[in-house]
Amino acid sequence: MLDFYTDSRSGELVGQQRHEYDTEALAIQIREPLKEIGGRLFKGGRQIDTSRLADLGPRPTRPVTPRRQGGRAKKGRTKTPAGTRSVELPPSIAVFYVELIDSHNFPFVLCSAEGAPLRRSNFRNRYWRPVWDGSDAEHTRSAEVVQPILPTFTSHEGRHSHSTWLAEDGIPEVARRARLGQKMKGIAKVYDHVTPLMRRQILQALETRWIGSLVALTPSERTKLGEWFPRLHATFRDGQLETAPKAIAIERLKPRPSEEGQGF
Repeated sequence: MLDFYTDSRSGELVGQQRHEYDTEALAIQIREPLKEIGGRLFKGGRQIDTSRLADLGPRPTRPVTPRRQGGRAKKGRTKTPAGTRSVELPPSIAVFYVELIDSHNFPFVLCSAEGAPLRRSNFRNRYWRPVWDGSDAEHTRSAEVVQPILPTFTSHEGRHSHSTWLAEDGIPEVARRARLGQKMKGIAKVYDHVTPLMRRQILQALETRWIGSLVALTPSERTKLGEWFPRLHATFRDGQLETAPKAIAIERLKPRPSEEGQGF
């Protein structure tokens, strides 16, 4: 859900630590994404020692200077200066995120059962690909057959879907680019600015799409989801589903050569 509803890059998401969540703004702070370089994991330019995860708590806040030169700076910064940003979560998604934070005591919000940061290949092969591609008894340890959702789908395509959703919902380009962590081109970067109204429009549009995704479920799927997350029963009862859109588009694309291998 975070892939679709935050438009963040995979390293920006798996690098989130609990102290980086703004509980008042309901926003994740993207400052120091997780980077995997030569088989080693880095957060804020510092190599992560998975045997000392308890030492990865909050550090004194320091300004991020993405254009600094040097190996440590490159390992710690966001992809571009515009990538250093705050991303607000739609209300329903924020509740799920807080539940996830409260479900364990490890520093990284998205982590393994042991609290270690998620590595790209492990997460892709063990979780992401089986969910999207499905599995059968011949190619999995489990006898349960899992039907595919959208074969070959990648996390980067979730980022494209998010951007497409906002364009369909009439969100101005300056607000879309700011949420993606991109800067405007040409003279627009001087004269166009993101307003509080634009940010509210984004959150309202995403919340509507979340409700629309619940509409698309079958009755049995809603029952199962309600068993996993009892708080959703209130959403099913309050009439929101009756006025929500009946379908949500997912963007499929052929990645450019420069994007091959990004995400999961």
